Amino acid sequence: MQSHRSGARVNQETGIAAVFDFGALVAPAGRASTASGLLRRRGSLETVLRDGLRGAPTDGSHRRFLQRVSRTLAGRPAAEVAAAGEHLFRGGGYGHLYPEAWQLVRTHATQGHTVILTTSLTRAQVAPYAAALGIETVLCTELAEEDGILTGYVAGKTPWRTGKSEAVRAHAERGGLDLSRSYAYSASATDLPLLAEVGHPGVVNPDPTLSAHAAEQQWPVLRFAPRRAPTAADAARTVLGLFGLLAGSLFGVLRTAHTRDRRRMADALMVHGTRWALTLLGVRVRISDATKALSPRPAVFLFNHQSQFDVIVVPHVLVGGVTGIGKKELTRNPIFGPLLRFVGVTFIDRSDTARAKAALEPVAATLRGGLSLAVAPEGTRSYTPEPGPFKKGAFHIAIQAGVPIIPVVIRNAGEIARRNSMIARPGTVDVAILDPIDVGDWDPNDLDARVAAVRELFVATLLDWPKPRDPAAASTA
Repeated sequence: MQSHRSGARVNQETGIAAVFDFGALVAPAGRASTASGLLRRRGSLETVLRDGLRGAPTDGSHRRFLQRVSRTLAGRPAAEVAAAGEHLFRGGGYGHLYPEAWQLVRTHATQGHTVILTTSLTRAQVAPYAAALGIETVLCTELAEEDGILTGYVAGKTPWRTGKSEAVRAHAERGGLDLSRSYAYSASATDLPLLAEVGHPGVVNPDPTLSAHAAEQQWPVLRFAPRRAPTAADAARTVLGLFGLLAGSLFGVLRTAHTRDRRRMADALMVHGTRWALTLLGVRVRISDATKALSPRPAVFLFNHQSQFDVIVVPHVLVGGVTGIGKKELTRNPIFGPLLRFVGVTFIDRSDTARAKAALEPVAATLRGGLSLAVAPEGTRSYTPEPGPFKKGAFHIAIQAGVPIIPVVIRNAGEIARRNSMIARPGTVDVAILDPIDVGDWDPNDLDARVAAVRELFVATLLDWPKPRDPAAASTA
């Protein structure tokens, strides 16, 4: 399939569906998939929702699951069950999403295909995953309710075996979708009726029965690797890396202290601290074109944010002459807080819009004084490789200061450390620095479309990663 790059022509193939079974998108969840205190206090509710996520069901396990749903959820408010599913996802379930699945889903969506998630699980279990992947259409087991209270019964037919293919067929008829030109992906042989409905079936990490059938039918087989949980060795390496961050930062400051130049000391802190940390963490940073980080300056560097370790990767890539904006909560971090304060980061209270805007007013003056700014415009870390919605603060600052915006696209940061994890795993982080964007003629009162276009540059780059223009220009650490 053709993926999207900014400025490239994309064939919009309307009337085509891309149907994903839940098991093709998400690795089976383990028992440690939740960390929510709220859900621990609601053991039976947590258990019934979580257990359904642990692998491809059989006829027997699916029947028992429906019985448990009826027994456990009857009489509960639907909103409470939906909130429990959201807590499961945010508490660790998001870590089981295959990054390759996000790319496949997004590529189909970019082609204009109608993306559908289908599963025999309940909406409370899968809705957070669908939302994170940008999938609007979910065909699942719907639970009957009266006045917002679950009755314990299933509303309609359960999407299981032929029920799943029937649900997809009915939706296709209502939406004018041509299944003969459509795609479907599954990991289980129980979905053979669904795969037979479409013109382009595919299998992802198939079970033995489905694998044999796919080989016989010459269906494409995709292999997505489950991401392993951090180990004790990873934890020890992370402690060593954070020690290296502190030691390298101190080395950089002491090495330049004789200059009495705070900016020079801050730059040395970032250069040596991040280099030592990444080396000890076993993290390699591969930059597509490192020269773009150096010119033009000053500039507002925008980076997508998926890992807590982005605050190490970004200053390493930009090599000094830069400060940032951080959320107020970072001041309480015993390691990053003092370091960020020393390099002049502006901290904002996102809960108070007026104070946040006031705190940003001096930043434009900082840029006009020659110091660049690195900002994560999402404002928070994303659950998938796809950047979340961009806030407009950094764009307003660039316009006020009269400096360009430079996108810094980070790939695989979530492979190093999951969104909420403070433990890093060794690996490679790719960074692509895109061409500067002149904001001189932008109207501050009409930013929505401009901001959306910049965000789409990030998505396009993640889907179609650029090759180094000159292999010699690629940088590693």
